[in-house]
Parts: sequence; C-alpha cells; structure tokens
Amino acid sequence: MSGLFGDDETQAQAGQPYRVLARKYRPSTLAELIGQEALVRTLTNAFQSGRLPQAWILTGVRGVGKTTTARIIAKALNCTGRNPASDSIEPCGTCEACRSIAEDRHVDVQEMDAASRTGVDDIREIIEGVRYGPVSAKYKIYILDEVHMLSKNAFNALLKTLEEPPPHTKFIFATTEIRKVPITVLSRCQRFDLRRIDSATLTAHYARIAGLEGVNAEEEAMKLIAYAADGSVRDGLSLLDQAIARANGSLTTADVKDMLGLADKAASLNLCRQILRGDMTGALASFDGLEQMGADPVQVLQDLAELIHRLTRAQIIADKESLASWPEGERQLAKDLGDIKIPALARAWQILLKGLNEVSTAPHPAAAAEMVLIRLAYAAELPPPGELIKRLREEEKAAAKAAAPESSAPPPSGGSRAQGGMAAALSLVARAEPAPAVQPAPAPAQAVALLPTSFRELVALFAEHREGGLYAQLCSYVHPVHFAPGRLEIRLTRGATQSLVTQVGSCLNEWTGKRWMISLSGEPGGPTIKEEDQAVEDARRTRAEEHPLMQAVMKAFPEAKFVSLKKKELASPVALPDETPDESSELDEPAED
Repeated sequence: MSGLFGDDETQAQAGQPYRVLARKYRPSTLAELIGQEALVRTLTNAFQSGRLPQAWILTGVRGVGKTTTARIIAKALNCTGRNPASDSIEPCGTCEACRSIAEDRHVDVQEMDAASRTGVDDIREIIEGVRYGPVSAKYKIYILDEVHMLSKNAFNALLKTLEEPPPHTKFIFATTEIRKVPITVLSRCQRFDLRRIDSATLTAHYARIAGLEGVNAEEEAMKLIAYAADGSVRDGLSLLDQAIARANGSLTTADVKDMLGLADKAASLNLCRQILRGDMTGALASFDGLEQMGADPVQVLQDLAELIHRLTRAQIIADKESLASWPEGERQLAKDLGDIKIPALARAWQILLKGLNEVSTAPHPAAAAEMVLIRLAYAAELPPPGELIKRLREEEKAAAKAAAPESSAPPPSGGSRAQGGMAAALSLVARAEPAPAVQPAPAPAQAVALLPTSFRELVALFAEHREGGLYAQLCSYVHPVHFAPGRLEIRLTRGATQSLVTQVGSCLNEWTGKRWMISLSGEPGGPTIKEEDQAVEDARRTRAEEHPLMQAVMKAFPEAKFVSLKKKELASPVALPDETPDESSELDEPAED
C-alpha cells in the first residue's frame, strides 16, 4: 500500500494473494513507527550527525517493531534515492535498495534467525563474510533476530568481529530477552529499548487501519482489541484481522466480546463486585456459572487478582485519562467500588495469593476455590486493621475515663462505695506521690545463689551459658581432685587445651561474682563427667540384660542384638532389679534390631 505504509501494495489488484494486516501495514519509515518517539529522535540525530555505531541492539516485548526497525535502519543506511541535500533520513522506499531490502532479497543485507541457527559454525559464516566488501550497497548489514538464542561459544566467536568490524559492516540485533545476552556483547552495541504501546495509541492506530480496510468499527470494540493486545502492535493486528473476518463489514463491541471470550470477563467483573461487597451467596452462584462455562478455578482466581490489582492502582493514581483507556466494564467496576479502600483491597490480594497455591495443589480445585471466595467475602465485612486498632484505643480511653472518679463527686459510703472510695484515694496518692525507683535486680552472673555446690553443677554452668567447647573439655578431659566454692583442684588428661584453666577461671569469676582459684594436681582424682555418665549407663544396661523379660526376649530371638536403652513412660511402673519403687516410674526399655 502506498502513502501511509509505503512498502506495501494494496490488495485491490486481482490475483494478489491475501496479506494479513500485520504484514500489509508494516511500517516502512521511522515516521510510521508508533509509540517509539525516543527511538526515532535518537536515530535521526545519529544519522544527521554521522555518529553511527558499529552495532545496534533492539529489545522489547513481542510485536513492538524490533525487526521492522532493524529493516528501516538497513534501508536508511543503503538508500540511494534520498536527496543528499535533504535533512531527512527517511528511506525513499522506491529505489532498488529499498525495494530489495523490503522484499528480503538484497545481497548485502542478510537477516538470520538466531533461534534456529545458534552454533559457532553459523557465526563463522558471518565472520568470513565480513572480510569482503558490499556488492552493490554502501554497507553490508547483518540482522540477527532473537540473538539471545545464540550459544555461549557463538557469542564468544562473534566478540572480536563485533568490536572492530570493517567500516563497511554494520550489525543489528533484536531480542526479547535482553538479560540473556552477555554483557560483553551489550557493551559493544548501542542499545534501544522499544516500549510497550499504550492502549490509547493502539486504539487510534487500529481504528485508522479499520477505516483503510473499509470496515465500520465501534470505538469500544477498538478499545477491547487494544487492551487485549497488551502493548503489542502485531498481536492487536492479528486480533483485528480475525474480528474483521468475523464482522463482515461492521465491527461491533458484541462481536469483539464474543470473539475474545469476554462474556466470561463480564462474569469475572460481577464476581469481583460480589466478593468485595461481602455477597457470599451471589459469589458462589457466579462461580457456579463460570464453572459451567468451562472456566478453570485457578484462572478465575487469577482474573480476580488482576482486577483487584487494577482497582488498587486506580485508587492510587486516580488519573481519569488512564482510566479512559480501560474497557467499559472495568471502568464501571472501578466507579462502583470506589468506596473500597486500599487496606481492604490489599487484604483481598493477600488472600488470593495464598488461595491460588491452595487451589493449585488441592485434590478438588473447584471446592478449594469456593472456600477462597467465601473467605474473601467474609473478610470484606471485617473492618481494616487500622480501624480495629483505633476502636480499641477509643474503648480503652472510654473505660479509663469511666473508671476515673469525679473530683466534685461526694465520697461514697458503705459496701462497694467504700471500696470505690479506697481505690480512688489510692489512685490520688499514686498521682500525688512519685513511685519509688525500682532497684534493678542483680545480674544472674553476680548472684551468690548461683555458686555451684559440686563439680557437676560447675560444669553445668558452662552448658547454661552456651560455652560448648569448654563444656565438652570439662566433661571429657578433667578429673576433679578437690572442690569447694571458690576453689577447684583438677587433673587434666590428653586432649585438654593449654588455656583451659585460665578460660574456666575467667568465666566463673564473671558468672558467680566470686574469685575462683583453680590449680592443677598430679593426684588421680575422681572420674570425669563422661566416665560417670558411662558408668551409670553401663549399670542400667546390665540391669536391663538381667531382667527376666529381657532374657526371655533374647531366648526367643537368639540373633537379636542389644543396641541401646531408652526410657518410656508406663501407666503401671515395673521395677527393675536393684531399683526402689520410686525410681521405677520409668522403665529402661532395650532397643533391638
């Protein structure tokens, strides 16, 4: 088509195959790019000043014009029909270079899909071709689409050529995943971020194309298509193509809603309105209707979460122009629920996030979704936390004011009145006389009551104060020779550190508030804590082995082994041999394998 879109021809010619709108109305000049003003201005200044980099990289979501922009840059670099005296950088679109690039047949402009050619061999072809000058154009240009799909080795092979290409070579990269491109490649390119196209711009663009196609389209229908495009021009054009084929000359809002399945959207809007108003019965009925239409419970909750996010954003921004681009149903929902404050919306958002996980893992997703909706509707009737705190504070103030005695009231007499008068008098005294300063309790480490009375209690202090290393050494490598509060005489065995005595004395001085004298002795002394505990365990094991029940078990199972003992609470204690009845509340139960 000529005029607005210069590199496409009209479809009126007989015998011409049908071209989809996304290709038919593909921009051929920078002026035809919509929503990319910053990109157009930067490229224009760069061309006019001659500051052209050796490589560009274009990034953005699908369908915003990355490959199209790359082709426009290639045409602007090699156009031969442009007036040299003109300040415009727009390609003429009529010269042989422009037409051959638009038709993807120019020998010096090579476009490669990096998603299907990811290896080093593919890049090696480019490196070999770079050495030769262009055949008929000013520049040899390589366009790599979805460049993030190249392998690591392919990127590494390209680095040197990309940094210092010949003057006659330019690279143009396009990608939707800029973070997957190595930083070494990004640093060698001039980067352009193509922004999503806002709904208002897309609406006007689609309405203009519908007019060029001779279709009478309603404005609300164009808004619905623009909203469904989600910032992608190509996606919206594909939807418009489908809608025009469905409408047969006149495109109505009902047609677009039916095509996009927005009848379900209306039900979701109604469901959102019901849960935020606390209508449990209506919410369950709406959910049943959605389920009968085949809606997925997870998708229903995701739609609700999206609506609540948009409602919250609408309350924060409160921009009428941004709301004007919303579909009519969502604008009406925001208007109807304008009294729902942000705390309530934030609470609903949190419930939905948790509910999505529950529904995704539940054995019956529909039942789980209903429980989430009931929880949402119930929470909608609750006041927000800030209001609850405010009410509690007001009630406390009211109770305190009611309890305070009236200064002008006569003193009560008799019974409870006398008690009330006493309380009032005490209250007055408390206000008249300052409360005595509370003396801080002595620190536990300085209390005399914590002085250990035995070597075992002394060792237990290190466990209480989380001194694990010293505690382990005292249990395993120290034989007590003489113990008295403030004095300790010990014998050390191999394994104890040289600074053990100093560290133990320092800790005891700090914890007990008393100076301790710790000395080493050559006498054997008593057993270590570990040896005492082991002796007790051995005695318990011996008693258990001599128990008739244990002997009967070993006789019945000759291959069984006595592994360990554990204590088990019994309703009726059974005494082991050599144990008093008081000590038999726990039976040492042997563990066997």
